[in-house]
Amino acid sequence: MAGNIDVIVVGGGYAGVMAANRLTRRDGVTVTLINPRPVFVERIRLHQLVGGSDDAVVDYRRILAGGVGLVVDTVTRIDTSGRRVTLASGGTLGYDYLIYAVGSGSADPSVPGAAEHAYPISTLEEARRLQPVVDAAPASATVTVVGAGPTGLETASELAELGRKVTLVCGRVLGPYLHPRARRSVAERLTRLGVTVIEGPGATVTGVTRDAVQLADGRELVSGVTIWTAGFGVPDLAARSGLSTDALGRLLTDESLTSVDDTRVVAAGDSAAPSNLPVRMSCQSAVQLGPQAAETVLSRIAGEQPADFNVGFSGQCISLGRRAGMVQYAKKNDIATGVFSVGGRTMAMLKETVCRSTVWQLAHEARRPGSLNLWFKDRQRQELRRAKGGEAPAVAGRRAQGEVPR
Repeated sequence: MAGNIDVIVVGGGYAGVMAANRLTRRDGVTVTLINPRPVFVERIRLHQLVGGSDDAVVDYRRILAGGVGLVVDTVTRIDTSGRRVTLASGGTLGYDYLIYAVGSGSADPSVPGAAEHAYPISTLEEARRLQPVVDAAPASATVTVVGAGPTGLETASELAELGRKVTLVCGRVLGPYLHPRARRSVAERLTRLGVTVIEGPGATVTGVTRDAVQLADGRELVSGVTIWTAGFGVPDLAARSGLSTDALGRLLTDESLTSVDDTRVVAAGDSAAPSNLPVRMSCQSAVQLGPQAAETVLSRIAGEQPADFNVGFSGQCISLGRRAGMVQYAKKNDIATGVFSVGGRTMAMLKETVCRSTVWQLAHEARRPGSLNLWFKDRQRQELRRAKGGEAPAVAGRRAQGEVPR
């Protein structure tokens, strides 16, 4: 393709930043990153923001390549026929290719009263809204955390370590992603922190009021502050723009991450559903999908056939307060194994290293675009695709693991 090529990246999270940086390795490509905030949000630290130990933001100048233009705005519509995006501020921007990396956030909870009386924690604004509420609550007030995926576990641990009285309502099981033995070890650590863990068939939340949480078995738990981590969704930008999506609203793509509707639109991160078999929402997958989405665009610019994406997992690393943590190892296809570690300061330091290394990866790709190809390979994805007649059991299991994007 002759002449300068304009590529817009919609969304400045882990996947979007990695994609934007990778695109700068080719001359003649103008990269514009559109994001509603002027700073990068470390979503894996939002529980620390609530607890007061971190602000969970990074200056884009630390992690964006110098050739990437940053537009602080929100895309309200993608016009694929005209190859333009409409901005909330009223302007429009044209593109030759677009990378759709809008990420994920809190889904509207269907439980009565949850939207009015519970506090979500999946975005910077939500965490900032919650922090003063927790700070203002009396020391004797119970903080109820609903949802026991990674964010629920980390939030409950963080606040309990600060001396808060915390109840963790898990639904049927604590840490659904974790191996049963790892789950027991995490439960023991939570008990040491003073967290009351409620799980089992009757532990599903059926209602939330200003000062209580109601459970399916009829129990009513007094709650001074209720934090909701039990459901996540994606923005509806793709659907509003007439693009095909899965049931959750993620952009449907082929295995090269290209939209099934338009070869000029490529997806990355939590908002992508390749072959209707999306990988787990997480920063672990986002930092792999971002550069691969960029490589698809670069291949199309060069007139080459883009490669199929490949993402593999190593497991989950979860903080249990500032002084403890755990690692749950997994097979490359994201199935938890019986290998795990739960411990004190050493594990807390490991978790902190993981958080810092994620930002390091973004900054490294900014300085040396194309140098990071650290993703693991899931060799079983092709088998899952072949078995996909309806919904393969293994796929359903992978979608259900851990309701919180990491």
